[in-house]
Amino acid sequence: MSSHGTAPTWLPAGFRHPTRVEVPFGHHLRPIRAEDTDLDMVAVMGSRERLWSIYGAAWGWPPADMTHEDDRADLARHAAEMETHESFNYALFDTDETALLGCVYIDPPEKPGADAEISWWVVDECVGTELEAALDDLVPRWIAEDWPLDRPRYVGRDLTWDAWMALPDLPS
Repeated sequence: MSSHGTAPTWLPAGFRHPTRVEVPFGHHLRPIRAEDTDLDMVAVMGSRERLWSIYGAAWGWPPADMTHEDDRADLARHAAEMETHESFNYALFDTDETALLGCVYIDPPEKPGADAEISWWVVDECVGTELEAALDDLVPRWIAEDWPLDRPRYVGRDLTWDAWMALPDLPS
């Protein structure tokens, strides 16, 4: 969610990010794009209170007054950052992409001790379901198998968001 001013040097030259990842129960992850705004707005604003409790202090997201235009610009930025390998936002979809059910963020580190900072969420209706458990199992395995990372940090999993925010920032 945060905008990174870092040059895309955190991943090896020639690395090709996955463009689709199968998730159990007929779901999949794929890079988010501006055209997903309608589905993203429903997902984010429908789960806004819980998402704010997770990401609000760290990222200031999602704001209560987020407009469709704001979200579209944010998703366009995410898509552009993926193309340049600055950061990655994968959306979780049902089979036919009629519902966006969550997101996975893979970002360059802002804090010492990791080579990437990764977090994810599902919409409120999927909390505590087999789909959430499947995503919780899949993400670390997927990162280990398909990403050139040695020390990924799973923020909100390996350490709390408060503990992460208390770490010193890397020099810019």
